[in-house]
Amino acid sequence: MNYKNIITFEVGKRSGKPCIRHMRITVYDVLDYLASGMTIDKILEDFPELTKEDILACLSYAADRERKSLTQ
Repeated sequence: MNYKNIITFEVGKRSGKPCIRHMRITVYDVLDYLASGMTIDKILEDFPELTKEDILACLSYAADRERKSLTQ
């Protein structure tokens, strides 16, 4: 998945952390929800502004960062 159009960075928003489509919801927020046991459907129910593609983009972004950290 190409997450580059979904995951955004803004210096003044959430301390420059990666966010979803310029919103204040960070990749970390979504990953934390998933790690706590929330399902994708529950996240979408609680945050109707998100899409399934947004959540998958967070997972893809995290996987890419992990892959890059292993090669450094």
